[in-house]
Amino acid sequence: MRLTGITNRENAPSDGRAQLRRAAVQIFAANERMNQMLIEHLNPSAWTAKPPTAKPPGKARTRTIAAIFTHMHNVRCKWVRLTAPHLKVPRQLNRSHCTPQQARAGLAESAARCAEMLAEALGDSDSHSSDSHSNDRVEKFLRDGWAKPWPVGPEMLCYMLSHEAHHRGQVFMLAHQLGFPLPNAVGSGLWNWEKLWKDCGSPRGPGYEP
Repeated sequence: MRLTGITNRENAPSDGRAQLRRAAVQIFAANERMNQMLIEHLNPSAWTAKPPTAKPPGKARTRTIAAIFTHMHNVRCKWVRLTAPHLKVPRQLNRSHCTPQQARAGLAESAARCAEMLAEALGDSDSHSSDSHSNDRVEKFLRDGWAKPWPVGPEMLCYMLSHEAHHRGQVFMLAHQLGFPLPNAVGSGLWNWEKLWKDCGSPRGPGYEP
């Protein structure tokens, strides 16, 4: 089914694109705050604990919680490297040696680069015309080397958020299976978007400018 009556994003008013850009940056910041909350409240014993569903060597293995978070960071690095190579790509994390503190620092850095990438991708193209780096404008989102590039738009943000939400769900499940369930306040905190936005510098909450 083809939806009609929707403005083409390339011809959208500049104020609409500016609003989309601001919202995308705020949303991804809130998304990163969720990741930080999980690691902050996770029992340290669960970080590298062997998952109860782990398979014998030589077969597909279930990631540890440490491996899940390092994977999330490393995938972000890949998005930036493939989509916005002119930005500084963070160093990847080693899941075998990464500590919770290193993961938090790495995720914070890769979140900042992703926010820059989203701001450039969803910003007003006219604002780049006089910029000396105008040729570096992000016009396509490439999520992997084998993948077909997408024109930048809300789909890019939705894909990035879906990937991270999927892995946060795995962390909650694994922590519970390992006998170190995350506090109920953490789970409910993921849905307290007013507080998340406030923690990220937007005291008025979702939908409002900072």
